[in-house]
Amino acid sequence: MSSVGLLFVGAVLFVNGLLFLGKVDPKSAGVFNLFVGGLQTAIPFWLISHATTPDQILSAAGIFLFGFTYLYVGIGNLKGYDASGLGWYSLWVAVVAAGFGVVNIVRFDDTPSGLLWLQWSVLWSVFWVVLALGVARLTAAAGWLTLIQAFTTCTVPGFVILLGEWDRVTSGEVAASAFLGLVAFAAVAARKPAPAPTATSAPAEVRVPVSA
Repeated sequence: MSSVGLLFVGAVLFVNGLLFLGKVDPKSAGVFNLFVGGLQTAIPFWLISHATTPDQILSAAGIFLFGFTYLYVGIGNLKGYDASGLGWYSLWVAVVAAGFGVVNIVRFDDTPSGLLWLQWSVLWSVFWVVLALGVARLTAAAGWLTLIQAFTTCTVPGFVILLGEWDRVTSGEVAASAFLGLVAFAAVAARKPAPAPTATSAPAEVRVPVSA
């Protein structure tokens, strides 16, 4: 994946993680999703048009998973569409992302990148559970996992690649960051949900965020 694109995927995951946690207005987040979605759609088009081998096309094709996700999020948030369609799309993406993870490890002999893809597969799976299956109690956990992966799988790796130092990153380091992210997700998911508001309180409007 383009290092510049990966860096900005970190930015949009950061915004969308905050969206899950109710800290960002959905329409405001939607605008930024369109920016990054456009970037992550233009980049693979350029890479594929200049590709000279099937493996180069294969590597670039995975970027569309991100680009179309963020365009879907952006349009859905701005228009106020139901998020279930995005949730089911996320299930398909999770399966394909797992395939890219295996391809990077087995075919390209790039285990660190493969582990990044497998983490994204887990993240998209969580989006499917929350948005399509409606498991609302995992919304906060999904938000925190998104925030963590914004840095551990995108922002930091993207910056390291820009510095030309990705070859020095070990599989163990990536695996350790993935483990810590899953521990944090499990810890938040295991928390008891907040008690329901009493009849005398004035509950705020609750909206299921559209995020990926």
